[in-house]
Amino acid sequence: MGYWGYFVVGRAERPLDGLRPLAGLTGLRRHTGAPGGWQVWEYPNGEGDVGSMNALARETGAPALFGYVMDGDCMVVEAAAPLSGTWTACLGREAMAGYLGQDGLALDDYFLPPDDAAGRAAAWAAEAGHMVAEPELLAVLTADPDPLAENLFFRLLDRLGVVPL
Repeated sequence: MGYWGYFVVGRAERPLDGLRPLAGLTGLRRHTGAPGGWQVWEYPNGEGDVGSMNALARETGAPALFGYVMDGDCMVVEAAAPLSGTWTACLGREAMAGYLGQDGLALDDYFLPPDDAAGRAAAWAAEAGHMVAEPELLAVLTADPDPLAENLFFRLLDRLGVVPL
């Protein structure tokens, strides 16, 4: 059985676990930091959720996102920014389609198509102060998670200019 849980990404002067939108998440732990005040926190929990990325973006005044890992096979990526709004995509589309197909749902019922997600991700990165290439984002959004979706997520963070590999 693979990993189930969340990665929370935000930019703030103080630790993210001290902010209201993430208050009360027992087990939330810092995973890594990056230049510019970026922080990645991990919430290893397959149940429940981590709250609202919109609330985290509002409180920090900066873009925020989370990735929900599903058995290491695929990830839900939800992002929010104070100006450019929210977007949702997935990593590991084939595996995600398998999970959703069990309930009679399709990828398009939940997630932006990869090319639309790449455009929204580029706008998110621009709001964070990073100019990024949409084709590089699209390559990550359409890649197979080999071997783990978590690796693909950190590649996405690298392409967004947030956490270098």
